[in-house]
Amino acid sequence: MPKCTLRVSAVGQLEEAEIRFGDLTVLVGPQATGKSIFLELFKLVTDTGAVLAELRRYGLDWSKDGHKDVGRFLGVYLGEGMQGIWREGRSAMAFNGRAVDLKRLVSRQRPRREESTFFIPAQRVLTLARGWPRPFTDYGPGDPFAVRDFSEKIRRLMESGIGSAESLFPQTRRLKKQIRDSLEKTVFSGYQLRVDKYGAQKRLVLSPPGEGGPLPFMVWSAGQREFVPLLLGLYWLLPPTKTPRRGNIEWAVVEEVEMGLHPKAISTVLLLVLDLLARGYRVCMSTHSPHVLDVVWALKVFQQHHAPPQRVLDLFQVSRRQDMVNMAERVLEKEARVYYFDPQSGRTREISNLDPGSDDLAEAGWGGLAEFSGHVSDVVAEVVAGSTQ
Repeated sequence: MPKCTLRVSAVGQLEEAEIRFGDLTVLVGPQATGKSIFLELFKLVTDTGAVLAELRRYGLDWSKDGHKDVGRFLGVYLGEGMQGIWREGRSAMAFNGRAVDLKRLVSRQRPRREESTFFIPAQRVLTLARGWPRPFTDYGPGDPFAVRDFSEKIRRLMESGIGSAESLFPQTRRLKKQIRDSLEKTVFSGYQLRVDKYGAQKRLVLSPPGEGGPLPFMVWSAGQREFVPLLLGLYWLLPPTKTPRRGNIEWAVVEEVEMGLHPKAISTVLLLVLDLLARGYRVCMSTHSPHVLDVVWALKVFQQHHAPPQRVLDLFQVSRRQDMVNMAERVLEKEARVYYFDPQSGRTREISNLDPGSDDLAEAGWGGLAEFSGHVSDVVAEVVAGSTQ
């Protein structure tokens, strides 16, 4: 696995954030600790050319007095109000050990357009207006690039032919059967995801298994509204062919994969993440769910004890079909890293061992995600002990 590191210093709330990426990298920490800023800067340094080309394509400009301006660029790229997070003379970035000159980077005139990172943002629910992916130009100039770009990509996916399919979910040629079956139970409850028309306008609807009319986007459950844009993004990354990956894409960034989902549905989505890893993508996730770290911790224990790949499938209570066993076998060869974004210091630290006995409270409490459960257990234990005296 090629070494890949990103260091961000004195940018917004990030005082010093340094990540050495694994095959799977998980970022944890409270809200507003800089995880999204860090991931969006990672997208920028890996895909500078593609980002600049897309912004210019839609007529966006970040010039000031005839020169490209870093603050204005960040307001365009990260979103309105983010112009001031870069502090001249203090802020810095380094990618793979080499300093990044942000002013020079955003001034490139003929950038290369190859893209290596596919970014699925936390605000993905905003991409489906009236049940259909919004084009890039449907957003305001102050909306984050990550949302606008993701929305445009899944819109193009829908217009490329997939939108004319009889059923978007389930599809026999997309996703492994066990994953499809699990999603049908945990997310869709037997409903089909289809393309319908309201007048002349295409829209995504859920069709019930029996009688009854289609359900439009606004009456779906919150979890279904959150999940369908994620599903479309995963469709883009998981082509239904013998080719395991999409073009030159090496990285899949997924923010808050658990958004709006029941724990059983989160487990199924994590199976999709494992499929990404098995196909050779390097995956980077941010999360507020202890469920995600439960799985990472289990995989690390399995690796340490040389467990057979079937035990990975037992975690998710899915059958041991050979294609799933092969996927699990490849996953056990991957390296996972976990980093905590500390709200007090503005710094990151690695907690990859996920040792519940660690002296580092962030590691022992898995970045705060397991901390409350442990506290509840302690309080309940005290009450039980007191009632028996």
